[in-house]
Amino acid sequence: MRPALWIGLAAASASSIAAAEAYRRFRRELTAIEKDLDAGSQFAWTDAGPIEYAREGRGMPAFVIHGAGGGYDQGLLLGRGSFGPDTQIIAPSRFGYLRTPVPEDASPAAQADAHAALLDALGIARAIVFGASAGAPSAIELALRHPARVSALILLVPRVYSPDAQAGPLQSGPNLAVMQLIMAGADFAFWAAMRLARPALVRFLGVPPEVEARAPAADRAHVTAIMRSILPLSRRMKGLEVDGAADIQAWPLGRIAVPTLIISAEDDLMLTAPGARFTAGQIPGAELKLFESGGHLLVSRDAELRATIANFLDRHRATELPTAA
Repeated sequence: MRPALWIGLAAASASSIAAAEAYRRFRRELTAIEKDLDAGSQFAWTDAGPIEYAREGRGMPAFVIHGAGGGYDQGLLLGRGSFGPDTQIIAPSRFGYLRTPVPEDASPAAQADAHAALLDALGIARAIVFGASAGAPSAIELALRHPARVSALILLVPRVYSPDAQAGPLQSGPNLAVMQLIMAGADFAFWAAMRLARPALVRFLGVPPEVEARAPAADRAHVTAIMRSILPLSRRMKGLEVDGAADIQAWPLGRIAVPTLIISAEDDLMLTAPGARFTAGQIPGAELKLFESGGHLLVSRDAELRATIANFLDRHRATELPTAA
Protein backbone atom coordinates (compact mmCIF):
# COMPACT_ATOMS: atom_id res chain seq x y z
CA MET A 1 0.00 0.00 0.00
CA ARG A 2 1.31 3.44 -0.91
CA PRO A 3 2.39 5.78 1.92
CA ALA A 4 -0.16 8.43 0.94
CA LEU A 5 -3.00 5.93 1.28
CA TRP A 6 -1.69 4.82 4.68
CA ILE A 7 -1.62 8.44 5.79
CA GLY A 8 -5.16 9.00 4.54
CA LEU A 9 -6.50 5.91 6.31
CA ALA A 10 -4.71 6.85 9.53
CA ALA A 11 -6.14 10.38 9.41
CA ALA A 12 -9.65 9.06 8.78
CA SER A 13 -9.30 6.58 11.63
CA ALA A 14 -8.05 9.28 14.00
CA SER A 15 -10.92 11.54 12.98
CA SER A 16 -13.45 8.78 13.62
CA ILE A 17 -11.96 8.02 17.02
CA ALA A 18 -12.02 11.73 17.95
CA ALA A 19 -15.64 12.05 16.82
CA ALA A 20 -16.67 8.96 18.78
CA GLU A 21 -14.96 10.26 21.92
CA ALA A 22 -16.60 13.66 21.48
CA TYR A 23 -20.01 12.03 21.20
CA ARG A 24 -19.38 9.95 24.34
CA ARG A 25 -18.41 13.13 26.20
CA PHE A 26 -21.54 14.85 24.90
CA ARG A 27 -23.76 12.00 26.11
CA ARG A 28 -22.16 12.10 29.57
CA GLU A 29 -22.66 15.87 29.84
CA LEU A 30 -26.22 15.77 28.52
CA THR A 31 -27.17 12.97 30.89
CA ALA A 32 -25.82 15.02 33.80
CA ILE A 33 -27.70 18.13 32.63
CA GLU A 34 -30.98 16.21 32.30
CA LYS A 35 -30.53 14.61 35.72
CA ASP A 36 -29.95 18.04 37.30
CA LEU A 37 -32.96 19.51 35.47
CA ASP A 38 -35.30 16.80 36.69
CA ALA A 39 -34.03 17.09 40.27
CA GLY A 40 -33.99 20.89 40.43
CA SER A 41 -37.66 21.71 39.93
CA GLN A 42 -41.14 20.83 41.09
CA PHE A 43 -44.70 21.16 39.83
CA ALA A 44 -47.51 23.37 40.99
CA TRP A 45 -51.03 22.27 40.05
CA THR A 46 -52.67 25.61 39.34
CA ASP A 47 -55.94 26.89 37.91
CA ALA A 48 -53.99 27.35 34.66
CA GLY A 49 -52.73 23.77 34.65
CA PRO A 50 -49.43 22.20 35.77
CA ILE A 51 -46.48 24.60 35.87
CA GLU A 52 -42.87 23.63 36.49
CA TYR A 53 -40.93 25.98 38.74
CA ALA A 54 -38.03 26.30 41.14
CA ARG A 55 -37.80 28.37 44.28
CA GLU A 56 -34.71 29.32 46.26
CA GLY A 57 -33.55 31.86 48.83
CA ARG A 58 -35.36 33.88 51.46
CA GLY A 59 -36.54 37.47 51.55
CA MET A 60 -38.56 39.58 49.16
CA PRO A 61 -39.94 37.41 46.31
CA ALA A 62 -38.74 38.04 42.77
CA PHE A 63 -40.66 36.27 40.02
CA VAL A 64 -38.02 35.74 37.32
CA ILE A 65 -39.34 35.00 33.81
CA HIS A 66 -36.77 33.47 31.49
CA GLY A 67 -36.10 34.26 27.85
CA ALA A 68 -36.11 32.18 24.66
CA GLY A 69 -34.32 28.87 24.88
CA GLY A 70 -34.59 28.89 28.67
CA GLY A 71 -36.58 27.27 31.41
CA TYR A 72 -36.65 27.50 35.20
CA ASP A 73 -32.88 26.84 35.21
CA GLN A 74 -32.20 29.96 33.15
CA GLY A 75 -34.51 31.89 35.47
CA LEU A 76 -32.46 30.84 38.48
CA LEU A 77 -29.26 31.80 36.68
CA LEU A 78 -30.68 35.24 35.86
CA GLY A 79 -32.03 35.74 39.37
CA ARG A 80 -28.74 34.85 41.06
CA GLY A 81 -26.90 37.30 38.83
CA SER A 82 -29.37 40.15 39.32
CA PHE A 83 -30.45 40.12 42.96
CA GLY A 84 -28.78 40.06 46.35
CA PRO A 85 -28.92 37.31 48.99
CA ASP A 86 -32.01 38.86 50.61
CA THR A 87 -34.19 37.80 47.68
CA GLN A 88 -36.36 34.75 47.18
CA ILE A 89 -36.25 33.70 43.52
CA ILE A 90 -39.31 32.05 41.97
CA ALA A 91 -38.43 30.81 38.47
CA PRO A 92 -41.12 29.18 36.30
CA SER A 93 -40.66 27.32 33.04
CA ARG A 94 -42.85 29.14 30.50
CA PHE A 95 -45.25 27.34 28.15
CA GLY A 96 -43.45 24.61 26.21
CA TYR A 97 -40.17 24.84 28.09
CA LEU A 98 -38.86 21.75 29.84
CA ARG A 99 -41.85 20.14 31.64
CA THR A 100 -44.48 22.89 31.41
CA PRO A 101 -47.05 21.89 28.75
CA VAL A 102 -48.39 24.13 25.98
CA PRO A 103 -52.07 25.01 26.43
CA GLU A 104 -54.46 25.78 23.61
CA ASP A 105 -53.96 29.50 24.21
CA ALA A 106 -50.24 30.12 24.63
CA SER A 107 -50.30 33.89 24.09
CA PRO A 108 -48.32 36.25 26.36
CA ALA A 109 -51.65 37.25 27.98
CA ALA A 110 -52.48 33.62 28.78
CA GLN A 111 -48.93 33.12 30.03
CA ALA A 112 -49.39 36.11 32.35
CA ASP A 113 -52.57 34.55 33.75
CA ALA A 114 -50.59 31.36 34.34
CA HIS A 115 -47.92 33.37 36.18
CA ALA A 116 -50.64 34.80 38.46
CA ALA A 117 -52.03 31.30 39.00
CA LEU A 118 -48.59 30.08 40.05
CA LEU A 119 -48.26 32.94 42.52
CA ASP A 120 -51.67 31.95 43.89
CA ALA A 121 -50.59 28.34 44.28
CA LEU A 122 -47.43 29.41 46.11
CA GLY A 123 -49.29 31.78 48.41
CA ILE A 124 -47.42 34.86 47.18
CA ALA A 125 -49.59 37.96 47.09
CA ARG A 126 -47.12 40.34 45.42
CA ALA A 127 -43.69 40.03 43.88
CA ILE A 128 -41.06 41.90 41.97
CA VAL A 129 -41.62 40.77 38.39
CA PHE A 130 -38.46 40.38 36.32
CA GLY A 131 -38.90 39.60 32.61
CA ALA A 132 -35.82 38.87 30.52
CA SER A 133 -35.74 39.01 26.72
CA ALA A 134 -38.67 36.90 25.42
CA GLY A 135 -39.96 36.73 29.00
CA ALA A 136 -40.76 40.46 28.89
CA PRO A 137 -44.11 40.19 27.03
CA SER A 138 -45.75 38.06 29.72
CA ALA A 139 -44.15 40.25 32.43
CA ILE A 140 -45.79 43.32 30.87
CA GLU A 141 -49.10 41.46 30.54
CA LEU A 142 -48.87 40.46 34.20
CA ALA A 143 -48.47 44.12 35.19
CA LEU A 144 -51.45 45.04 33.00
CA ARG A 145 -53.79 42.15 33.81
CA HIS A 146 -52.88 41.56 37.46
CA PRO A 147 -51.44 44.86 38.72
CA ALA A 148 -52.07 44.06 42.37
CA ARG A 149 -49.63 41.15 42.11
CA VAL A 150 -46.72 43.28 40.87
CA SER A 151 -44.76 45.41 43.35
CA ALA A 152 -42.11 46.42 40.81
CA LEU A 153 -41.44 45.59 37.16
CA ILE A 154 -37.94 45.00 35.78
CA LEU A 155 -37.44 44.31 32.07
CA LEU A 156 -34.01 43.10 30.99
CA VAL A 157 -32.96 43.32 27.31
CA PRO A 158 -36.69 42.99 26.60
CA ARG A 159 -38.38 41.69 23.49
CA VAL A 160 -40.95 44.46 23.29
CA TYR A 161 -42.72 46.51 20.66
CA SER A 162 -40.90 49.33 18.93
CA PRO A 163 -42.10 51.37 15.95
CA ASP A 164 -38.50 51.57 14.76
CA ALA A 165 -37.01 48.06 14.98
CA GLN A 166 -38.15 44.50 15.57
CA ALA A 167 -36.15 42.71 18.24
CA GLY A 168 -34.63 39.35 17.37
CA PRO A 169 -31.54 37.72 15.84
CA LEU A 170 -30.09 39.49 12.82
CA GLN A 171 -31.04 37.68 9.61
CA SER A 172 -27.45 37.05 8.52
CA GLY A 173 -26.16 33.86 6.93
CA PRO A 174 -24.37 32.59 10.05
CA ASN A 175 -27.34 33.44 12.27
CA LEU A 176 -29.75 31.65 9.94
CA ALA A 177 -27.51 28.57 10.07
CA VAL A 178 -27.56 28.63 13.88
CA MET A 179 -31.33 29.14 13.86
CA GLN A 180 -31.79 26.09 11.63
CA LEU A 181 -29.61 24.11 14.03
CA ILE A 182 -31.66 25.22 17.01
CA MET A 183 -35.06 24.64 15.41
CA ALA A 184 -33.93 21.15 14.45
CA GLY A 185 -33.34 20.44 18.13
CA ALA A 186 -29.85 19.23 17.29
CA ASP A 187 -28.43 18.71 20.78
CA PHE A 188 -25.08 17.24 19.70
CA ALA A 189 -24.56 19.82 16.96
CA PHE A 190 -25.25 22.66 19.39
CA TRP A 191 -22.93 21.11 21.98
CA ALA A 192 -20.18 20.80 19.36
CA ALA A 193 -20.75 24.35 18.13
CA MET A 194 -20.15 25.64 21.67
CA ARG A 195 -16.61 24.32 21.32
CA LEU A 196 -15.89 24.67 17.60
CA ALA A 197 -17.91 27.73 16.54
CA ARG A 198 -18.18 29.79 19.71
CA PRO A 199 -18.05 33.23 17.98
CA ALA A 200 -21.00 32.27 15.76
CA LEU A 201 -23.07 31.21 18.79
CA VAL A 202 -22.06 34.30 20.74
CA ARG A 203 -23.19 36.50 17.85
CA PHE A 204 -26.46 34.58 17.55
CA LEU A 205 -27.09 35.19 21.24
CA GLY A 206 -26.85 38.91 20.59
CA VAL A 207 -23.31 39.67 21.74
CA PRO A 208 -20.60 41.11 19.46
CA PRO A 209 -17.96 38.33 19.45
CA GLU A 210 -15.17 40.82 20.07
CA VAL A 211 -16.89 41.98 23.27
CA GLU A 212 -17.02 38.43 24.59
CA ALA A 213 -13.50 37.60 23.39
CA ARG A 214 -11.89 40.40 25.40
CA ALA A 215 -13.98 39.80 28.53
CA PRO A 216 -12.36 38.41 31.69
CA ALA A 217 -12.36 34.64 32.14
CA ALA A 218 -15.15 34.77 34.74
CA ASP A 219 -17.43 36.65 32.35
CA ARG A 220 -16.70 34.23 29.52
CA ALA A 221 -17.50 31.36 31.89
CA HIS A 222 -20.87 33.01 32.56
CA VAL A 223 -21.54 33.11 28.81
CA THR A 224 -20.67 29.41 28.68
CA ALA A 225 -23.14 28.76 31.51
CA ILE A 226 -25.89 30.54 29.57
CA MET A 227 -25.07 28.52 26.43
CA ARG A 228 -25.13 25.33 28.48
CA SER A 229 -28.52 26.31 29.91
CA ILE A 230 -29.97 26.01 26.40
CA LEU A 231 -29.26 22.27 26.43
CA PRO A 232 -31.03 20.03 25.86
CA LEU A 233 -32.56 21.89 22.93
CA SER A 234 -34.90 18.98 22.40
CA ARG A 235 -36.67 19.77 25.70
CA ARG A 236 -37.12 23.45 24.85
CA MET A 237 -38.30 23.26 21.25
CA LYS A 238 -42.02 23.64 21.95
CA GLY A 239 -41.30 26.77 23.94
CA LEU A 240 -39.18 28.20 21.13
CA GLU A 241 -42.08 27.57 18.76
CA VAL A 242 -44.46 29.39 21.14
CA ASP A 243 -42.07 32.35 21.31
CA GLY A 244 -41.68 32.38 17.54
CA ALA A 245 -45.46 32.56 17.08
CA ALA A 246 -45.97 35.36 19.64
CA ASP A 247 -47.53 38.49 18.14
CA ILE A 248 -45.71 41.46 19.67
CA GLN A 249 -47.90 44.54 19.35
CA ALA A 250 -48.06 47.86 21.18
CA TRP A 251 -49.40 47.52 24.72
CA PRO A 252 -51.40 50.20 26.60
CA LEU A 253 -48.25 50.92 28.60
CA GLY A 254 -49.67 54.11 30.08
CA ARG A 255 -51.81 51.89 32.34
CA ILE A 256 -48.80 50.42 34.13
CA ALA A 257 -48.62 52.09 37.53
CA VAL A 258 -45.85 50.21 39.34
CA PRO A 259 -42.18 51.23 39.66
CA THR A 260 -40.53 50.11 36.42
CA LEU A 261 -36.89 49.66 35.42
CA ILE A 262 -35.85 48.79 31.87
CA ILE A 263 -32.28 47.70 31.05
CA SER A 264 -30.60 47.07 27.69
CA ALA A 265 -27.34 47.67 25.83
CA GLU A 266 -26.66 49.88 22.83
CA ASP A 267 -24.73 47.08 21.10
CA ASP A 268 -27.34 44.36 21.72
CA LEU A 269 -27.41 42.49 18.42
CA MET A 270 -30.96 41.40 19.24
CA LEU A 271 -31.90 45.08 18.77
CA THR A 272 -33.69 45.45 22.11
CA ALA A 273 -32.43 48.98 22.76
CA PRO A 274 -35.04 50.72 20.53
CA GLY A 275 -37.89 48.85 22.22
CA ALA A 276 -36.42 49.56 25.65
CA ARG A 277 -36.37 53.29 24.86
CA PHE A 278 -39.91 53.25 23.49
CA THR A 279 -41.31 51.26 26.41
CA ALA A 280 -39.59 53.45 28.99
CA GLY A 281 -41.08 56.50 27.30
CA GLN A 282 -44.60 55.07 27.49
CA ILE A 283 -44.70 53.80 31.10
CA PRO A 284 -45.25 56.65 33.57
CA GLY A 285 -42.16 57.22 35.68
CA ALA A 286 -40.22 54.32 34.14
CA GLU A 287 -36.44 54.35 34.51
CA LEU A 288 -34.15 53.37 31.63
CA LYS A 289 -30.59 52.09 31.90
CA LEU A 290 -28.73 51.60 28.62
CA PHE A 291 -25.23 50.20 28.83
CA GLU A 292 -22.87 51.25 26.08
CA SER A 293 -21.69 47.69 25.50
CA GLY A 294 -22.22 44.13 26.69
CA GLY A 295 -24.63 42.85 24.07
CA HIS A 296 -27.79 40.89 24.79
CA LEU A 297 -26.13 38.97 27.63
CA LEU A 298 -24.70 42.16 29.19
CA VAL A 299 -21.23 40.65 29.20
CA SER A 300 -18.94 42.15 31.86
CA ARG A 301 -21.82 44.21 33.29
CA ASP A 302 -22.74 41.91 36.19
CA ALA A 303 -21.65 44.22 39.01
CA GLU A 304 -23.24 47.28 37.39
CA LEU A 305 -26.43 45.34 36.71
CA ARG A 306 -26.79 44.23 40.33
CA ALA A 307 -26.00 47.74 41.55
CA THR A 308 -28.57 49.28 39.18
CA ILE A 309 -31.29 46.89 40.34
CA ALA A 310 -30.40 47.23 44.03
CA ASN A 311 -30.44 51.02 43.78
CA PHE A 312 -33.80 50.96 42.01
CA LEU A 313 -35.36 48.68 44.62
CA ASP A 314 -33.87 50.61 47.52
CA ARG A 315 -35.41 53.84 46.23
CA HIS A 316 -38.83 52.19 46.06
CA ARG A 317 -38.95 50.66 49.52
CA ALA A 318 -41.75 53.13 50.24
CA THR A 319 -43.95 51.05 47.93
CA GLU A 320 -43.71 48.27 50.52
CA LEU A 321 -41.91 45.68 48.48
CA PRO A 322 -43.01 42.30 49.83
CA THR A 323 -41.17 39.92 52.09
CA ALA A 324 -41.28 36.15 51.82
CA ALA A 325 -44.70 34.58 52.10
